[in-house]
Parts: sequence; C-alpha cells; structure tokens
Amino acid sequence: MSGLRVLRAGPAVTVQDLGRPGFLAFGLSRGGAMDRLALAEGAALLNQPVALAALEMAGLGGLFEAGRDLRIALTGAPMAATIDGRPVAWNACHALPRGARLEIGGASRGVHGYLSVGGGIATPPVLGSRAAHLAAGIGAPVAAGQTLPIGADPAPGRVGLHLPAADRFDGGTVRIVAGPQTGLFAPGILARLERETFRRDTRGNRMGVRLLPEGAGLAAEAGLSILSEIVVPGDIQITGDGTPFVLMAECQTTGGYPRIGTVIAADLPRIAQAAPGARLRFAFLGQEEAEAAEAAERARQRALGRTVRPLIRDPASIPDLLSIQLISGVTAGDDLERDVT
Repeated sequence: MSGLRVLRAGPAVTVQDLGRPGFLAFGLSRGGAMDRLALAEGAALLNQPVALAALEMAGLGGLFEAGRDLRIALTGAPMAATIDGRPVAWNACHALPRGARLEIGGASRGVHGYLSVGGGIATPPVLGSRAAHLAAGIGAPVAAGQTLPIGADPAPGRVGLHLPAADRFDGGTVRIVAGPQTGLFAPGILARLERETFRRDTRGNRMGVRLLPEGAGLAAEAGLSILSEIVVPGDIQITGDGTPFVLMAECQTTGGYPRIGTVIAADLPRIAQAAPGARLRFAFLGQEEAEAAEAAERARQRALGRTVRPLIRDPASIPDLLSIQLISGVTAGDDLERDVT
C-alpha cells in the first residue's frame, strides 16, 4: 500500500486544486477549491507549489492512513484532528509516518477544511486539473476504500511549523465592485445592499451561496428581463424573490438573473467559509481600490512562506526571551491561609 488510504470520509470530501480556467467558452466553469487561500497556506507550510492538489472537506473530514511516510498540512476551517489519537494543531504541518492514522472531525468554525500532503495528491488530471467538478460530472467525492496517490515530496522532513490564519470564518464585511447590471438597481436598493446585514442561508453548495436580507428583497427596476450573459465566481445574482445569491467555484457559465455586483477574488474565501447563520455585509469599492486590494492580497499570499514559524520555538532563537512571562499565577504563598480564615 502506498499513498494515502481513505478509511472513512465525510459526504463532501473532494480532491481540489486551483481549477480549470479558460474553459468558459466550452460551458465549463473554473471549479477548484472554494477557499483558494487555504491551498496557499498549505503550500507555504509544506514549501511546495500552490498548484498541487489537496483534499477539501466541507463540514466534516474523515479517517486516513499513511501508506508511506508523509507530511501533511491542515488549513482552512478549523477541525479537530488527531494522529494515532494524539491531538495536533490546525494551520500547521505534521509528520504522518507510514501506518499512522489521521482522524479529522467536524468544523468548529467556517465550512471548508483542507488536507494538503507533501507532493500533492496525484490523481490523474482531466483538462489540466485534478479538481473534482461535481456539477460538470468530473470526478466524484472521495470514498472509503480508496488509496489516493501522492506525488514526490519536494521538502521531506520539514514539519512542526505553523502560520497565522487569516480571519475569514465568522462572516464579516465583503468588498464588491459594480458591474454592467448594477445600474439596473435603484440608488435606494444599492444603499440597502451596503447598509443591511445578510445572513447566510442553509442552502448553499459549491455552485453558490444564498444570503437572506433583513427586510424585503432587492428587486431590480428591470425585473428579470435580462439576457443570459457570462457569469463568474463572485457575481451576486438577485433571484426572482429579491434574494442575493453569490456564485462560487462551480457556478454555471451563463445566467439571466440581474447581477448587483461582484465580490472581489480576495474576499471570496470569506463567503466560502461563512457557515449557515453567519452574518455578512457588503461594501462597494471603486475599480482602482479593488485592483489595489487584489494586488495587496496576491503579494501577501506570495509572502506566506516568510510567516511560517516553528510550533515549538527554540529559546535561543527568541531575542526578547527575558521580556516574556513564562509562568503566571505565582503567589506569595500565604493566600491559602487567608482563604481558610
């Protein structure tokens, strides 16, 4: 046995990478990971290319066994994880020796957790990607009994590291830009879009996420008489009842609902990780502001490798060691007597 054996898997565990850009003209959307930032974090921890495939676990992980010595990184929505029964840290990389079992439970925050492996998951590529695209019938959820092939590890031995996770698991403000149909909505509707707080509905999947407004729906002045046009992840369609629907990784390639705006790519992970009931707000950016925000996020992700730190720091490497309070709760020793009396 080699690779990573699947002993148990949640119902929505799939192999994902950055997807298949460039196939819109053929009716195939990009697909790929819902939280692409989590792939970048896993790649930084393992010191390998971000394009390598990982496991995406929506809501629930599974039980896995190493067929050879492996390195793993756990990123995205925090989930309880153990190796042979021993708890291990999230947003960190660990050794998974041959025969060891990794168990990953449910998400405590957010939705999508990611298991990256040194060398990447090396299932056969389809149209240049290993990503399952369930809406298009490419691939399928991972199931018990499978053994996932693993590629050659580019940095064997590099484990015991962590990095700070970007906060995106509890809703918050999402930045959007206007699009060609934004002008179909009255100024009052656009003001409401920025003023109100929306709640993430229980209905949502890899195609899109439904958001519930506080009050009445956000109807367009042109109603639903819109010709079908190309749509992309991040577009916010307003459905017939006035409910916003944010298109995600496996969205259709064309749509006829009016689009009130588009979530910038840098903030799509916040939508992807919003669990049912999470509260989200929208804020319009100008084109130049949006381009600057995107450039800043790309630069931040390229620099993730420089933020990786050991899980256990060597005291000799801490320049301000004497300024750190290593022990708390020290008393004078007579407080027990005072409590008794």
